[in-house]
Amino acid sequence: MRIAVLGGGHGGYAAAADLAERGHEVRLWRRDAAAFAPVLASRALRLRDAQGVREVRLALATADIGAAVRGARLVLLPVPATAQEGIARAMAPYLGKEQVVFSPPGTFGSYAMAAMTGATAAFAETGTLPYLARKRAPEEIAITIRARRLPTGVFPAARSAEAMAVIAEAYPAVHPVEDALSAALMNAGPIIHPPLILMNAGPLEHFERWDIHNEGTQPSIRSVTDALDAERIAVREALGYAPYHYPLRDHYTSDRWMYGDAHDRLTESGDWREKIDLRAHRYMREDVACGLALLVSVARWAGVAAPVAAGLLAIASAALGEDLYRDSPRTLEALGLSDLDRAGMQRLLRDGMPR
Repeated sequence: MRIAVLGGGHGGYAAAADLAERGHEVRLWRRDAAAFAPVLASRALRLRDAQGVREVRLALATADIGAAVRGARLVLLPVPATAQEGIARAMAPYLGKEQVVFSPPGTFGSYAMAAMTGATAAFAETGTLPYLARKRAPEEIAITIRARRLPTGVFPAARSAEAMAVIAEAYPAVHPVEDALSAALMNAGPIIHPPLILMNAGPLEHFERWDIHNEGTQPSIRSVTDALDAERIAVREALGYAPYHYPLRDHYTSDRWMYGDAHDRLTESGDWREKIDLRAHRYMREDVACGLALLVSVARWAGVAAPVAAGLLAIASAALGEDLYRDSPRTLEALGLSDLDRAGMQRLLRDGMPR
């Protein structure tokens, strides 16, 4: 299948290398041509995983987004929510109705990108990246874990069957959930990362490198994470979304979670012992300012108490000196959806934007 992978981060390089090795025609686009120079020159990535290290050839490496998107059956955006708007506007002129845009994860970006571009493609999102991966060089990506399960929703949901068939060619681990909002409320980032960065703020600012998933994950922090996740699940249940809700505790205690029994391998890799700038890192700008703000807004709209989510968002706002709820691009208010009733929201999610 012809696949456009848009984005030059960990997720983009992992997707490009993995999908190309599995026989797909992969076109990798990155905006920053200077940083992309080694891959542009070689048209290849070096892939490192449990099977060893090898070079993987790409069909195309380009800084021209049109060259990547034209004719691609699947357009993959493994990028932070904060990058979705710019990429969506850049790719919009090249999108057709028959194409599927897949954001793993999406932070309700499936709706946001459809609304901001007016594109008629099907937009889909899932609850996590298909990979736990880190770049180790400008042209090398190390994949520690591949996801075993990817709960995925489509906007509009009326196009779920056709979109899921396309995505499953690339990622057999996908399985359908009700709609794009259901998928957004599967997003693990806004649950695992806000407690980890905020409750480790001292060590993160003091030490040159700190592993929030190893020594940064202590029982008291896990308790907060569990309480936050219980609020997410309560919102899902209030909206009528069916289980399995992928409770985050399973990430630590069983193989039922999206990555299976991944926590020990994640910490053993050493790739997450890193410098995290609390003001700029995607854990703050994506998972708190977008994802956690979305959860708080949906909880308010649904009439579900979410004091832990609201409290963490308030603490993050105080730490940064910003109002992360008011300024978030992903609250229902910011998306223009807060005045919808339940029936109106269901119609929108099912049928898409009015034409």
